[in-house]
Amino acid sequence: MRLGINTYTYMWSIGFEGARPKTPMTAIGLLEQACRLGVKVVQVGPNLPLDQLSEPELDAFCRSARERGIELELGTRGLEFDHLVQQVALCKRIGAGLLRTIPEIGGETPPIPDIGGHLRAVLPILEREGVRLAMENGKIPARDLACILDETGSPLLGIVLDTANSLAIPEGWKHVTEILAPYTMCLHLKEFIVKRVWHMMGFTCEGRPAGQGQLDIPWLLEACRKSRHDYNVIIELWPPEQKTLDETIALEHAWAVESVAFLRRYIPD
Repeated sequence: MRLGINTYTYMWSIGFEGARPKTPMTAIGLLEQACRLGVKVVQVGPNLPLDQLSEPELDAFCRSARERGIELELGTRGLEFDHLVQQVALCKRIGAGLLRTIPEIGGETPPIPDIGGHLRAVLPILEREGVRLAMENGKIPARDLACILDETGSPLLGIVLDTANSLAIPEGWKHVTEILAPYTMCLHLKEFIVKRVWHMMGFTCEGRPAGQGQLDIPWLLEACRKSRHDYNVIIELWPPEQKTLDETIALEHAWAVESVAFLRRYIPD
């Protein structure tokens, strides 16, 4: 188990529609942040797609990661066969052993009975290339994900366990962890707090730095010891929007520093 960051640690810094910084964080900039934080794992997701880099840019990124001793993981979306084949090839190109995906087809969650077929179709490619494929929880109930993996029965298939995503179904983070811990190939540690709005008719869910929200992190890490896989812990952040984008980005960077410092109590590498 090693501690790392990904492109969702720095959503505001990288930018997205409606929030574009003047100087967005680049892929190499993400590696530089990992070095400043003292972490050795970087997961690059579809909000900063490596397949849109030119060959010289991709070469420079891979070289920089090697020189800094950073382990790379790749993130994508979708279960389409041709797309996953391309992403596995990109994993081999950058030296990533793990490919994270969201179980979608055409941007929509497919019928549960169909997912196993999509996974089995790509399994020979994973076996040939030695790449693991992990689905992230969020829109599919945890028990259904576990059943899909039990039916496919491959050690190259697993879960990226996110501590907050399944609140949208809704499923509680402890419930999801208890079910999916044995299948976990990567842990997205996303701290949060759920609180009532002032009029008491509803709730808000906001991010927090690790250790300053409602996650019981010692319990979480102990529960994930049931994993059958060697997995890394990736910090993700949900900083609330501030008055300006620059202030929001500054908060994001501060939370990353605070989160790493807190998690070093449990993950010294």
